Order: sequence, then structure tokens, then C-alpha cells
Amino acid sequence: MSRTLEKILLLLVDFLMINLAFWGLLRLRSSFDLFVEQGAGLQVQIFLLVYLYWLILFVFFGLYQSWYTKSRFDELISVLKTVLLGTFFIFVATFEPERDLAAPPTFGRLMIVSYSALMLLCVGGGRLVLHTIQRRLMSSGVGQRNTLIIGYNPQAQKLADKIHQFPALGYRVIGFLSIKGEEDGQKHGHLHVWGGLNKLRPVVQRRKVEEVILSLGHLPQKRVMHIIGLLEQLPVSIKIEPDLYGLVMGQARTQQIYGFPLIEINPQIMQPWEKTVKRLMDVLFALFFLVLTLPIFVIVALLIKLESPGPVFFKQKRVGKNGAAYTIYKFRTMIQNAEKYTGPVWAGKRDPRITRIGRFLRKTRIDEFPQFINVLAGEMSLVGPRPERPYFVEKLKREYPYYLRRLKVKPGITGWAQVKGDYDTSIEEAREKLAYDLYYIENMSLRMDLRILLYTIAVMLRFKGQ
Repeated sequence: MSRTLEKILLLLVDFLMINLAFWGLLRLRSSFDLFVEQGAGLQVQIFLLVYLYWLILFVFFGLYQSWYTKSRFDELISVLKTVLLGTFFIFVATFEPERDLAAPPTFGRLMIVSYSALMLLCVGGGRLVLHTIQRRLMSSGVGQRNTLIIGYNPQAQKLADKIHQFPALGYRVIGFLSIKGEEDGQKHGHLHVWGGLNKLRPVVQRRKVEEVILSLGHLPQKRVMHIIGLLEQLPVSIKIEPDLYGLVMGQARTQQIYGFPLIEINPQIMQPWEKTVKRLMDVLFALFFLVLTLPIFVIVALLIKLESPGPVFFKQKRVGKNGAAYTIYKFRTMIQNAEKYTGPVWAGKRDPRITRIGRFLRKTRIDEFPQFINVLAGEMSLVGPRPERPYFVEKLKREYPYYLRRLKVKPGITGWAQVKGDYDTSIEEAREKLAYDLYYIENMSLRMDLRILLYTIAVMLRFKGQ
């Protein structure tokens, strides 16, 4: 079953079950002679509004993320938490202090508790049935994901055999890649060794691999991180056996079904609702900020034009989320065609190419203001790793294979690396900033974003920009 079909079926089941639960509430109210709207047209509108309410909550709390490798018990717990919170919101929204505090809760108010139970029974039951059917299909081979095991040793072979024993896990092992390529052409049962790591990209593309499991034995940490760095460039999920957990501690999350442990590398730490709030904050703040600072834009544009010829805005290609290129907008702080003779270089602390007004704009970070246009376009966020040029991305990923981990999230106008260090002026400094960026990615939260924004304001007020 494809992910698209899975989502469509899940939406359809939820639509039916949410409406069934609400229909049950209306029948319950009617049986106790409580008010129920009788007009068919109005009832349909109410049904749709109720469904829309729950749909927003379910999306907000991540109930439409892929349930792959999630146990059905965990699924029910997620539904329970969302339904209880949604019911609490209904209770608060319909609360009338003068009436509800003056007397014990009415029977009609207590019906909200019954509605909560009906929602849990219908939605939880519907999802349980759907996912049970999906598990049965996967057990028969339908909907399994092509899985490649990197490593060819007795432990890797045992892993492949164990996966074969649990088809409901959804992994279809299509073969191995060896570390050095010396075992190319060998077989374990019906599974081939497709070559060494130099064949990684063509094998993933040709065999349509979606999952990669690392079974590397006792490799040095640097070698393991190099392999993970190679996988970061491919559209695959990465998992390892628990023996390697110590090598990547802090970047992993355990998943276990049927007592079969695997560890997911580089999970998204932020909860789905936090991601939604983060994007909402980005849009609202960017709109408010652009309107508020419009007079500043006009003044800065005039100052730039008065000091040096050339455009007001500086446009440049940067690498965004998942390696997608986009055009970044900033106020021009250097002379026109500053890199005409030098080529792509990082700006130095006393770079002669920077104009007088440009130096002030950099110190106050005002030159970054036009990037709020990129935030509105969804290419950037308020907080995230600093976006870099394609030339330097290629250079840095050769030096540090794990550099591409930065590209798993949207770049930001400001970030942990920006407020904790200076601008990059060399490969060595970029390496130090990478540590800050990876720390941010592994600890992403709304609380940390707020902390970074407050730090940024302090940097601007102290003229600490460069």
C-alpha cells in the first residue's frame, strides 16, 4: 500500500468514524429529550464543522504522520490524548460561568463526557481495524518497503533472517552492500551482495530502496559517521542495530515492534504540533515585521543608493531544506559586483568590499531584514541553520560528510550558531558552527527558538553583528 493510499484511507475512515460518533451523540441526546437541531441542511453543516474541528486537531497533533513501525497501542494512546484534549476545548468553549458555577453541571453538559467516549471508541476502533488490515497485508508481502542492509557479516546475515521472520514489520530486504566491496557477487540465501559503498546511490535508485539498515560490526566512529553522511544525501530512512547506538548517541530514537529493536537515525525531534506552530509563527511574525519596518526599508534603500551605485537588494543562490536551491534577499552591504575578481569567498571582519552603511547594517543585522520575504515564501524560517551557498556546501560536505544533516531543516534568519559565534570566515570556523547547528537540530523546540530570538535581539542591541 502506497503512502498516498494509506493517507486517503485513513482520512476516509476518520471522516466516517467522527461523523458516526457525532451521530451517536445526537441519538443519545434525543433519547433523553435534550435539544437536537432537526433541519437536515443545518445538521449536515454542523456535521462538517465538527469534522473540520477534529481534522485540524488530528493534523496538529501528528495523527496523519506515517504510522509505519508504530505499534497499534501507541496509535490508540495518541488518539486518546488528542480526543481528551479536543473534548476539553469543547467543554471550555461552551462553558457559561453564571449558569455552570451557580448549579451542578446539567445532564446536557455531562453528555460531553459521553461524546469523548464515543470518539475514542469510533475513531480508535476504526484506526485499529484499518491498521490491522494493513499489518495482515504486509504479512502477505503487500506494502512492504524495499530495504537495503549495509554490511555483510554474520551479524548482518542474522539480521536479514530475523527480518524475514517478521514480515508484518514491513521490511522487504533486497540485498546487502559490503563496506569494502570485496564480497561483491556473494549470496546469503536468495539475497545478493550488490557491491561496495561506491554502488550506494545506483542501488538505491535502481532498486527503489526506502529503508537502509546499518549492520557494520565494529567500525571506527569516524567511518560510521561517514556512511551516515553518504545516506543523508539520499531519500531513505536510516536505522541501525542497537550495538552501534553508542556511536551516534543523541541523534537516534529506538523503535521496537514484536520485540524486534531497531534505532532510527536522525528522527525529527520536534513534535508535529510544534512544527505547525513554528510555521504559523513564521508567517504571522514575518507579515507583522515587514509592515512595521516598511519605513526602515525606504530609509535604508536611500542610504545604500546615496553611498554606492548598484541595486538596493543583494540576491544570491543559497541551499535550503533537502538541498533545494532558492534565492535569498538581503540589503546590499558591499560594493557592486564584490566577487567579480575574488570568486566565492567568505566576508572577513575588515573586508574592504563592505561599504560604510553596509558595515552598520551588518553590525545591527538590519541587512537580514529582507529575508522575511523568504520566510513568507516558505523557503526559510525565523530560526534555523544559516543558509550557505552551493559552492561552499559542496566544499564543506567533502570535508565533513555529516554537514548535510543541516539541510534536513529549513535555514533560518537567525540560529544557535549565529548567536553563539561569529560569521564563517574559514573552513575551520564553519566546522565549529556545524557543531552548534547539529546541536540545534537535535534539540529543536519552540522554547529553544524563543531563546534564540531573545539572544538575537541582544546581539542587535549590542551591535555584535559582523
